[in-house]
This record gives sequence, C-alpha cells and structure tokens, in this order.
Amino acid sequence: MQRLTRASESLIEWTIRLCGWSAIFFVFSILFFVFREAAPAVGAGLSLTEFFTSSNWRPDSTIQPQFGIVALLAGTVSVTALAMAIAVPAGLGAAIFVSEYCGSKMRETLKIVIEFLAAIPSVVWGFVGAVVLNPIITQATGAPIGINVLNGAIVLALMSVPIIMSVGEDAFRAVPDTYREAAVSLGASRWQIVYKVLLPAAKNGLLAAVLLGVGRAVGETMAVLMATGHSVAIPHSVLDPVRTLTATIAAELGETVEGGLHYRVLFVIGSLLMLISLAVNLTADLVVKGIRGRQNG
Repeated sequence: MQRLTRASESLIEWTIRLCGWSAIFFVFSILFFVFREAAPAVGAGLSLTEFFTSSNWRPDSTIQPQFGIVALLAGTVSVTALAMAIAVPAGLGAAIFVSEYCGSKMRETLKIVIEFLAAIPSVVWGFVGAVVLNPIITQATGAPIGINVLNGAIVLALMSVPIIMSVGEDAFRAVPDTYREAAVSLGASRWQIVYKVLLPAAKNGLLAAVLLGVGRAVGETMAVLMATGHSVAIPHSVLDPVRTLTATIAAELGETVEGGLHYRVLFVIGSLLMLISLAVNLTADLVVKGIRGRQNG
C-alpha cells in the first residue's frame, strides 16, 4: 500500500514538473519560431532605418514596397495611452471601492461582475465598438465616423479594467490592517485612510496593476481591428481612425506569400510586439517581487 502511495505521489510530482517545464518550453518555442521567421527580412531587403523612421506602409506596391511602421506605432501608442487614461482611474477606483467600502457579500458580487468582463471574447468587444459605440460617438462628437482612436480606447479600457481592478484590490488587501487601525485611532476618515495611508503603502502593487493593464491593451488584436478604423495614418485627434501593429498582422498575414518580404516583415512586427510585451510584463513582475520582498522583510 505504501509503495502504491509513493508511486502515485511520484507520478503526480513528475506530472507537475512536466507541466511546468512544458510551459517554459512552449514559450521559448514560440519566441524561436517568431524570431526565426523574422530574421531573414533584413537580408531580403528590409531597411531598418526606413522601418523605424518612415510612416509609409505600402507592402503591396508593385513599384517600390515600403515598410515604415511609424504610423502603426503612433496608432498603437495613441489608442493604448487613451485607453489607460480611462482604465486606470476606473480600475483603481473599483479596486478602492471593492477593497475598502464594500461588505463581504457585495465585494464578492462586484468582483465576479467586473472580472466577468475579462471573459468576454475580444471579437464581441469589437462588435460592441462597431455597432454600439460607433453611432454614439458619431452623434456625441459630430465626427463623420465613430470608428476611431476614441472608440478603440474605450473598448480597450473596458477590457483592461478587470485586470487592473483585480491586481489593485490584491495590493490594497495586502496592506496590513495595523495601518488602517493606526489611522483610525488618529481620527482619520475613510477617504483619508485611502489617500494618505493605503495609496502610498500599495503604490508598487498599483504600478504593477497598471503595467499589466498596459500589456493587456498593447497585445489586443481583434477588438482594435474592428474599432479603430484600420487607417494607416498618424492621428492628430482622438476622432481620427488609426491602425495598430497587432491589427496589421491580423489583417495582412493571411494575404501574404509565405517566405516573401511582406510575410517576413509582419513577423518582425510580431517580434517587436513580443519584446514590448516582455518588457512590460517583466517590469510588472519585478515590481511585484519587490513588494513581496519588502513585506516579507
């Protein structure tokens, strides 16, 4: 009986190890595949100077194909920045309310409702932007079309709020109750406790929440493809249509010749996006580890 128990425990342990190592293996396999497909682009005629400094994206030109991503980067940055300007106050506000102002039953209900937003498929969010927000933005702003930076930013903000709220709420709950008790003993109001005590104590965790929200917004594809207008142009206002890096890959990869320059350049864009997402998530991970280290210390 003991041998059978030990054998089953050993099997479970090795299964868990295999799952852990397989996750690492798959991540590095994806990185290897993307970089392998992107590497030949430079030798095939891609000018990195043009790639990072030009706003001309004309991959299908029969005279002179052009692969400048400045307009695509500007579209990505503008939509993400505006989305974070909306999502960060909303997400952190929800985290404060859920953590400090709700009873236990209402807290669990609100967390489930807010986190349910994360379960909605991105293509559904795209439909919301195209069908619901489009006429609302057109009527409210007088813009000729409501598929633009503002539309995409609102959709991305709604998609980013759950992760910002969840991580932010965890950061607030991680602050020791002695901080709250000390503030109450000094006569602080509930808002003074939040503003003067909890926000400074949880600032690193809140920063991690914001960074994870940024990573969520940067990597989104279908929603921004349907909600931003898909126009290769540098935006001059929030009502201008744009195209993002992720939307470009989704829209054009299926129409390229495998192994061609256009195909390779799209993988270069994918490599750039992976590096950006890796940097954002690594920064958030280091911040979280720093918080835990201080708390344990």
